[in-house]
Amino acid sequence: MPKPPDPKAFPTSILLKGRAANAVFHTLKLPIRRTLAKVSAVRIAFSDSMIDLQEANQALETEFDSKDAKHIVLWAHATFGDGLIMSTSFGIQSAVMLHLVTQVFPDIPVVWVDTGYLPVETYHFAEALIQQLNLNIKVYQSPMSPARMEALHGKLWAKDIESFNQYDYIRKVEPMQRALRELGATAWLAGLRADQTDHRKTLDIVSRQRDIYKISPILNWTAKDVYEYLQAYDLPYHPLFDQGYVSVGDWHSSRPLMADDESDRDTRFHGLKQECGLHLPQPPGEAESLDSSSL
Repeated sequence: MPKPPDPKAFPTSILLKGRAANAVFHTLKLPIRRTLAKVSAVRIAFSDSMIDLQEANQALETEFDSKDAKHIVLWAHATFGDGLIMSTSFGIQSAVMLHLVTQVFPDIPVVWVDTGYLPVETYHFAEALIQQLNLNIKVYQSPMSPARMEALHGKLWAKDIESFNQYDYIRKVEPMQRALRELGATAWLAGLRADQTDHRKTLDIVSRQRDIYKISPILNWTAKDVYEYLQAYDLPYHPLFDQGYVSVGDWHSSRPLMADDESDRDTRFHGLKQECGLHLPQPPGEAESLDSSSL
């Protein structure tokens, strides 16, 4: 397993404010070796206060290049400690985030929502990366089996947009919400990129999704940046990449890229929408915001 980055390389000053009793987050003004040694104190302060998102994003932009993903992950680890988790879909380029994050935080809980409808290739790819990177994998699934769901509701993905949203809520959103609760997550690292969907273009590196902080270290990366990282560390693409897939989810709603597609996301969800709902700010228990086609 790769070693964490040299603490001496971490910048010495970032200032974040909280709202409780004029609390000010001085943690990131300390050298990183002292910061990491005081993670417990950070968690106590964090539990009583809210991070000012505007200040956090401005500070990160000031201290780091917006593509300096490794230091953004290190900042997140220092700030949220054991409350930090990450998610993965074991998609086309998932090896990038899994490798990047586990260099900094080798034991981070990695949540994988297994819908029960993933391609065979995804399961083999996932198993290989779990072993290669020694991932602390946490698999979550819907309590409703695929067979039971189809018996009661039919093939929800093959109907209309409302049925597709229902499918995504049952198989993806509810299991992820449960994972966040059960793991006591206060912050969530996600491999979102601004060039992927209209909604993701609106995101900041640090945001909030309901009561969870969302950190997107590679938000400003391009496909070229991803390719160069994979090459630099000899990491694999998903095996379906060689068959023309540029994005892959469930077998029934993913296809290879075509000449007339305008973006990678056109190959997902039969063109009905861009997001499955995991990364949209819908209220708890509601799936009405899952359709991002109007975003």
